[in-house]
Amino acid sequence: MASRQAHELTGWAAGIAAAAWILHREAAGPYHVWALVTVVAGYLGGTAPDWLELIPWRKGKRWCTHRTITHWVPAWAGLLYGSNLGLPGCWWCAPLFGFAAGGLIHLLIDWPNPRGVPILWSRHSLNLWKSGRADSFVVVMCWIAAVWVFDYLIFGSVHFHRALSLIELA
Repeated sequence: MASRQAHELTGWAAGIAAAAWILHREAAGPYHVWALVTVVAGYLGGTAPDWLELIPWRKGKRWCTHRTITHWVPAWAGLLYGSNLGLPGCWWCAPLFGFAAGGLIHLLIDWPNPRGVPILWSRHSLNLWKSGRADSFVVVMCWIAAVWVFDYLIFGSVHFHRALSLIELA
């Protein structure tokens, strides 16, 4: 499994990308409150597949095996899709969307290591690296993607195109 810090940092990135979608769908609410809550929900979702396995009143005990039902891709994808359907009319769909985005990013960064994640029924792994070995790379790529999504949805890729023009000049 990737480190807890990697899941937290990628959860923040997923929350920012989800908030951009919430703003784009005009579901941010007064003073953009729901967009801000969506960012925090993305952070919580980024660690959720791991803490949802734990029994709160029994320290160290799990109610299910690690990387089973709480890491099931269709559940998180369905949550993301369903919460998106409720936008912009449903106030609680915005944070739920961020939470689901964080959960999906968690699964995405667990997928390349040998234990993999259950895509439908059985686990699937990309076997690209061992757990915790590529955390920096994964975190940086998630943040680049989040910034690009935010720029694309909110600013129409203006900053991305300016950066490309600066690269061409060099």
